[in-house]
Amino acid sequence: MTLPKDLLIIFTRNPELGKCKTRLAATVGNEIALNIYQFLLEHTKNITKGLVVGKWVFYSDEIWENDIWEQPIYEKKIQSGKDLGERMANAFKDGFNAGHEKIIIIGSDMYDLNESDLMEAFKILDQHDYVIGPAIDGGYYLLGMKVLNPALFKNKSWGADTVLEATLEDLKGKNYGLLAPKNDIDYFEDIKDIEIFRTFLKN
Repeated sequence: MTLPKDLLIIFTRNPELGKCKTRLAATVGNEIALNIYQFLLEHTKNITKGLVVGKWVFYSDEIWENDIWEQPIYEKKIQSGKDLGERMANAFKDGFNAGHEKIIIIGSDMYDLNESDLMEAFKILDQHDYVIGPAIDGGYYLLGMKVLNPALFKNKSWGADTVLEATLEDLKGKNYGLLAPKNDIDYFEDIKDIEIFRTFLKN
């Protein structure tokens, strides 16, 4: 089987009570936060499973065999590194070492993201060396590249609202494209006005 040129990396947390969406859980409680995260994982699977690209799912803690990420559609791996930057850098490195040419990474909690956004991101990499999906909170929800650039993963306050700005600073003078800004889900404020989440909050 020939290796697909394009690779999508999905970073995910093992969906366990009290261990995921902790900032959201501070307001809605652990159980509702877990239900919402499982819903977001399902959404991520639905928008990625039809893409004709390689797909790697990187778990935060351990690989779960019989979960929503079906093999062989998704290849399962474990994140490695001290912080988010190092874990993402290692995942990109593995992808390029395996022979993929265009690699994009996303998280697994983007309700605003859809399949056509991901297709557009890969298309941008046809003409550009990098692609970024800016998050409204000052981070990014998607990062893609054709060559590994270690600087993008260093000297960032991960989780802070400065990540996007610092990353664009690293890309000054480089050839990159941007997707539309989107809302990622970390806090209660991020979901309270979205109809689909009200069912979770009613319980």
